[in-house]
Amino acid sequence: MTDATAPEAPLLRIDTLTKTFGGFVALDNINVEIRKGERFGLIGPNGSGKTTLVNCISGALRPNRGAVLFAGEDITPLPPNLRSHRGIARSFQIPRPFRSMTVLENLMVALDFAAHGHLFETEQHRREAAMVILNRIGLAAKAFTPTTTLTQVELRKMELARAMATGPKLLISDEAMAGLSASEVDEVLDLLMSLCGEDIAIIMIEHIMQAVMRFSERVMCLDAGKIIAIGAPGEVMSNPRVQEAYLGT
Repeated sequence: MTDATAPEAPLLRIDTLTKTFGGFVALDNINVEIRKGERFGLIGPNGSGKTTLVNCISGALRPNRGAVLFAGEDITPLPPNLRSHRGIARSFQIPRPFRSMTVLENLMVALDFAAHGHLFETEQHRREAAMVILNRIGLAAKAFTPTTTLTQVELRKMELARAMATGPKLLISDEAMAGLSASEVDEVLDLLMSLCGEDIAIIMIEHIMQAVMRFSERVMCLDAGKIIAIGAPGEVMSNPRVQEAYLGT
């Protein structure tokens, strides 16, 4: 008989994760859990271990010790493509679209990858699925536009659309708002908030602190490969160790 009051198992669990490069310790015994649909901010100064951590989650790097568990499965040995098929997606700060293709064609390529080797019944089905995502992301009007003509905010949205095409349960958003204007930051932030409303957990790596504060339910700050604070955004930002490490005060 199950306990109805028992807390839901975490979507992602990082267990005593350690990563070294030669004698340099990039991550030192990291432990954290992220819930389904959670808005999770990841901050820290340059060189703190943020990118190394998300690389270990996405499969680009293997840890020296510890484990990455996703939806109850130990995915530590899995390569990035199999982790993507499990439901982990990542968008990058610098979008790298197929420049010779339109926005719609870029997304159709992503949908083919998401199909796990099983093609859509027809080209039309694939096109319709792509248009649903473009409508969701606010790029339907740009579907037949070459990617070379997109603005910075449109490129960031297309990067998110390609990540969404894999049907993620967890999205890692790597500085999706860097270099954008205040109004463009709001556009991307509102979009990410709406995705969390669909039970997609999001790890946001971001240096725009107002965006992190507005978005996150919890924030974790890394410094020199260690967790120095984790909790509600206000608590973390008022932590003297965070202010010293991240804000330089």
